[in-house]
Amino acid sequence: MQAVVLAAGKGTRLRPLTEDKPKGMVEVDEEPILTHCLDQLVELGADEFVVVVGYLKERIIDHYGDEYRGVPITYAHQREQQGLAHALLTVEEHIDDDFMLILGDNVFQANLEDVVRRQQEDRADAAFLVEEVPWEDASRYGVCDTNLYGEITDVVEKPDDPPSNLVMTGFYTFSPAIFHACHLVQPSDRGEYEISEAIDLLIQSGRTIDAIGLDGWRIDVGYPEDRDEAEERLQEAESLAAAD
Repeated sequence: MQAVVLAAGKGTRLRPLTEDKPKGMVEVDEEPILTHCLDQLVELGADEFVVVVGYLKERIIDHYGDEYRGVPITYAHQREQQGLAHALLTVEEHIDDDFMLILGDNVFQANLEDVVRRQQEDRADAAFLVEEVPWEDASRYGVCDTNLYGEITDVVEKPDDPPSNLVMTGFYTFSPAIFHACHLVQPSDRGEYEISEAIDLLIQSGRTIDAIGLDGWRIDVGYPEDRDEAEERLQEAESLAAAD
């Protein structure tokens, strides 16, 4: 399965860590966040990476070159950062079947394989990992509603009054149907083309979108303290693995 990695962001909230490097090249436990993402995608069976670059893109391209751990890399350039749906459209010409999507600023120790398995077994149009967060934090994310079968029935991006505390994490699988939906997305109040709006359009058209609950943890590295927490958790996991 192909794997798309979104890594075009400037990471302004991570400064000074991102003054001379893109967000995905910030190191966590002595490796760039992107390396952690790519390693997990290799383990999930990725046979090609399509990496979306933008801000200081040469730092990423020079570091990884045209392959990582034997998996070829294609780069797509998002010239302006106008949202995740906008970023996804930059890879449309490179994708020919179902694919994985990971946000290149997330660190996971979680059941990503369950999402891939659901996509492959059920041929859903999308599946993604969701997480329950404190209600007061839900408005920071794309918020989901689900039915009794675990299917997503509604997605709202960063709502003032969240309908639930179930939020999208940074790992998804999609069929190519997502690209048509992304073309239909209109700019949000934030002026961005939101991936949550594209997913909602899939739902409205009758497509099947499955939610898989997070088993483990993930950290969206948005601030320096998030980087520190991710590093601490990875080191704890390494210590436990060594003890076993």
